[in-house]
This record gives sequence, structure tokens and C-alpha cells, in this order.
Amino acid sequence: MTVTAYTLAVVLDLFCVFLGYRFLFQPGPAAAGYGVPADPKGDAAAYLTIKGLRDGTFGVVGLALLAFAGAHAEAWFMLCVALVPFGDTLTVLRNGGAKAVAYGIHFATAIVVLISAALLFLV
Repeated sequence: MTVTAYTLAVVLDLFCVFLGYRFLFQPGPAAAGYGVPADPKGDAAAYLTIKGLRDGTFGVVGLALLAFAGAHAEAWFMLCVALVPFGDTLTVLRNGGAKAVAYGIHFATAIVVLISAALLFLV
């Protein structure tokens, strides 16, 4: 179970880094994939950059916690940051995005992050 817990945590953290990169360097497609398309050349540019920085930072912090503070610190981190994909679910739903994206991507991600937290607490 230890390998599974660490592997899932690293994959989730690296995925956050990837999402951050994508919002910073491919903001249009990233926003569309998020479920609420936005024009990266218009008023949304700053918000897309903020989203990229937020997601990338979550990934880096998660990796640092896992490497330097251990599984339990990472578990608490995962438990806390699970609020983000739950909030993303509501954001997509409130802004006319597809329910399939809201639940299939964001809500499902929140559940996987909570599973990761639970596994890390057991290590």
C-alpha cells in the first residue's frame, strides 16, 4: 500500500504541475479543457495566468512536502487541497459548463485526491 500511496500522490502532484504549465503556455486549450472556455487574449488573460500559477504551485508544494516532510504532511495537504477541485466543480456548473466535465473531471479529481489523502494517512 505504501507504493500505491506514494505513487498516487506523486502522479497527482505532477499533474498539477502539468496543469499549471498548460494554463501558462496554452491558456486557450487549457480553459476549454477546464470546462469554461476563456479568451487568453482578452480580459481573462490575467485569470488564466493566476490559475496556472496556482495549480503549478500546488504541485510543487505537494512534491516538496512528500520529499521533505513525509507522507502525513502530504496527506493533510491533499485533504486541504481537495477543496480546489470541489470548487472547480461548482465553478464549471455555475458558469454554464458541461455537467460531464464538472462531475467527470473536477468532482472525480476531488474524490481521487481524498483517496490519496486516506492512503497517505495509512502509511
